[in-house]
Amino acid sequence: MSGDEPFITAVKPLVDAMGGAMLPPDEAGPEDVVLAWDGVDVVAVRLPQLADSLDHILAAMERRRGRPLADLDRKTKQEIVRTLEARGAFAVRHGVETVASALGVSRFTVYNYLNREKGV
Repeated sequence: MSGDEPFITAVKPLVDAMGGAMLPPDEAGPEDVVLAWDGVDVVAVRLPQLADSLDHILAAMERRRGRPLADLDRKTKQEIVRTLEARGAFAVRHGVETVASALGVSRFTVYNYLNREKGV
């Protein structure tokens, strides 16, 4: 990936935030996204599977808070559930279970947090 280093440097934080991987364009597979700059293929991005993305998002949230998500108070856990819902986390198979496990709550509690937001 010797291409345009400033371009690669610029997109790396986004790729990292998504849990993706960067590779040379000539190693791109059919599901990878090849990014070009000035008409030249510079880098390919291999996007993670959705379930892996959710794990990556949860790990990033934990790093930002500096402690396990399960140790947070109820109000903060509710905010996390709202954020994850906005990001589509619950469209992923077993998303509720994955989030419940990370938050140290039951699936029922996660559904209550979701329903509370919808005014149900």
